[in-house]
Amino acid sequence: MLSVMADKLPASPGRAEIDAFLTKVAATPPVSRAGRGRLIFALDATASREGTWRQAQAIHADMFQSAALVGGLDIQLVFYRGMGECKAGPWTSDPDKLLGQLRRVACIGGETQIAKVLKHVAAETAKAKVHALVFVGDCMEENVDTLCRLAGELGLLGVPAFLFHEGRDEVAERAFRQIAKLSGGAACAFDASAPGQLRELLKAVAVFAAGGRKALADHARTAGGMALRLTTQLPSP
Repeated sequence: MLSVMADKLPASPGRAEIDAFLTKVAATPPVSRAGRGRLIFALDATASREGTWRQAQAIHADMFQSAALVGGLDIQLVFYRGMGECKAGPWTSDPDKLLGQLRRVACIGGETQIAKVLKHVAAETAKAKVHALVFVGDCMEENVDTLCRLAGELGLLGVPAFLFHEGRDEVAERAFRQIAKLSGGAACAFDASAPGQLRELLKAVAVFAAGGRKALADHARTAGGMALRLTTQLPSP
């Protein structure tokens, strides 16, 4: 157990928005690392998130495989659900173990607990450097000022948060963008009916967490597709 933007939002996530997200990933300052990258993969497991859990199970191996090419990645699964339940699993570099963790969790209705996730990330990076937070959710039911303060603390610790938003909840999307900005990360909406979008975005962040911007550029040269489009947006060495 773990101890706003006023502009009109677009009708649906599109290529321009995803390209903008990838540009933000490319511009994230590099972090020094000794050894493997460490990424916290946090998910909203309330009742509305069942579709995301299925997607997470399908794409988790790709995250590990992409990161393995640039030095490997340790991932910790964090989820919240129900009445105040927020849990973190053990750190693992084994895709099968992470999949086992995902399969043992059933979604249960409840309110969001994003603040607990952000506090947990700060506590973990105080023990050993966390290179990135990935959060996938669809709503936000907390005090946004509290979340922004916690996000700013992650920014000071050098832990960028990359938030993926399903649906068109404007309150959540604005909050996610604020959290991303203050932490030094990025936020992007995705279409749950097009899981390839989320797959490519998560792979990009996994590669960044494992090896930084240079690794992401190298990944783009071999992966093609959306990652290849990112190559020309990377800053010069």
